[in-house]
Amino acid sequence: MGDSVGNKWSAGVGYGPVLSQTDLYLLNTELQLHPIMTGGNPGFHLMFNLVSGSTGGFNPNDRDQDVPFLQKDEPATLPRVQDLIIITESSPWCTIVHNDRGVTMGDVCSTVWKEYTENYVTEGEFNCLPPRLQEQVKRASSHNNSSGAAWNMYYHTPAPNRYKRVDWLRDKYYFDGLTKKDGYSLQRLGFKAPNIFVMSLTS
Repeated sequence: MGDSVGNKWSAGVGYGPVLSQTDLYLLNTELQLHPIMTGGNPGFHLMFNLVSGSTGGFNPNDRDQDVPFLQKDEPATLPRVQDLIIITESSPWCTIVHNDRGVTMGDVCSTVWKEYTENYVTEGEFNCLPPRLQEQVKRASSHNNSSGAAWNMYYHTPAPNRYKRVDWLRDKYYFDGLTKKDGYSLQRLGFKAPNIFVMSLTS
């Protein structure tokens, strides 16, 4: 990775103001996503698991070696912003990532993980799914609960017939990047903004 990229995205506060939601609308500033968030960093591919919350990565040119996610304190966007709004075509929910000092990549991962593992699918949401997908969510739930069985037992036992948002994702629970899709934002939210990004997921 060249120095220019390293310096531009370094963690820290000396990089101009952090834009609030109002600033963003008034300035209509286009945000540049960190290359790791778009999957466009040639030396590091983020492996973020929404079931376990674990983050790490690998070098696409040397896939055998795990690389720690040391860049998590770097800003997710430039200019830095207080709020990022994340939607995905894989689920009906909208995640707002907030940090007064500027949203970092670590904030994105921890907020998305909490949003999908601490919130349950409502009965109404579940009933909107066709029966085949309901079965897949049930299977994903028992798989996700058994893979984290020790952790679950220690903290809380899952209620019967209650599914977490992460179960809704079925087998696509790995983060695959953020992109800008204004058309989809308009369709989903009724408005577009520089800080709305669409999260793609993979299995």
